[in-house]
Amino acid sequence: MKLSDFDFDLPEELIATRPANPRSSARLLVAAGDQLHDRRVTDLTDWLRPGDRLVLNDTRVIPARLSGLRHRASAQGAVQAKIEVTLLEPRGDGTWSALIKPLRKLKIGEEVVFSDDLRATLEAVEDGQGHLQFNCTGDDFDAALNAAGAMPLPPYIAAKRAADAQDMTDYQTVFARHAGAVAAPTASLHFDEALLAALAAKGVTFSHVTLHVGAGTFLPVKVDDISEHKMHAEWGRVSAEAAKEITATRAAGGRVIPVGTTALRLIETAARGGQIAAWEGDTDIFITPGFDFNVTDGLMTNFHLPKSTLMMLVSALMGVQQVKDIYAHAIAEKYRFFSFGDSSLLLPEAQKPA
Repeated sequence: MKLSDFDFDLPEELIATRPANPRSSARLLVAAGDQLHDRRVTDLTDWLRPGDRLVLNDTRVIPARLSGLRHRASAQGAVQAKIEVTLLEPRGDGTWSALIKPLRKLKIGEEVVFSDDLRATLEAVEDGQGHLQFNCTGDDFDAALNAAGAMPLPPYIAAKRAADAQDMTDYQTVFARHAGAVAAPTASLHFDEALLAALAAKGVTFSHVTLHVGAGTFLPVKVDDISEHKMHAEWGRVSAEAAKEITATRAAGGRVIPVGTTALRLIETAARGGQIAAWEGDTDIFITPGFDFNVTDGLMTNFHLPKSTLMMLVSALMGVQQVKDIYAHAIAEKYRFFSFGDSSLLLPEAQKPA
């Protein structure tokens, strides 16, 4: 298929820069088979059945954006330069890979000071990324990063406004547990404790998996023939307990519905052999139309960027034409798009609300 098959025109004003408040009051476009229903996220209780299982990505977003100063002695005296850093992921040697701007102003061995408690030395440069060695590790590093860092808002939001203190809450799920993501699993941002309790009371069950969403999720597809696209890799883990729960749900006739494309990609990675099993590692699974889903019966997800790999994923689940219809409806009805926007519940099989 061609990249143009997943393109659409999105009015700029539909890009959300703040989430709905409260979280669960966001709009929800339910696509059940070929029928579309305009609802609210709180109406999930009308569409999910007792025995259904939601799969939640419990990754925690780190405040990966840092602003610091590089100091250097020169013939003209002491000079300094502002250095902007976006952390990407920890490396096996104890350093962090990072995007550094401007990288050319930083030399190997030079130190960048971010706060009284946090500084880093540039150890190496590889593939346009810097490898930074921080002055602290463990809990001390987490505390210093939380104090000095800002949330790594997606480019289409960062272009409109700077991250602020409210984003530390808004860009984090209520069930975030394991730190490591530099982007949020955004469909999960719609859940609050009240909604989780209401779903549990309905008989819906939950499994937690972990996929540390990386900055690669925002990389554009640059090839016209999508089969030539190289997918970025992200680290994830499906525990033996989660795999057992998902298997039991399917055996009992319940539906497995991941919340977000990250959770879907992870459980389908763990089920590549036909049945889901415990799994841990880097996944670069690329889901496009024609993909055989082994454990996914539906998907809750936000509205995605044109020509993105996530548009290809939802088209694989629902069909290319149905997704075109869903997005045309969402634009006509002025749904809010992308990370802080509204959501959708995609159910390939036709269904009426309870």
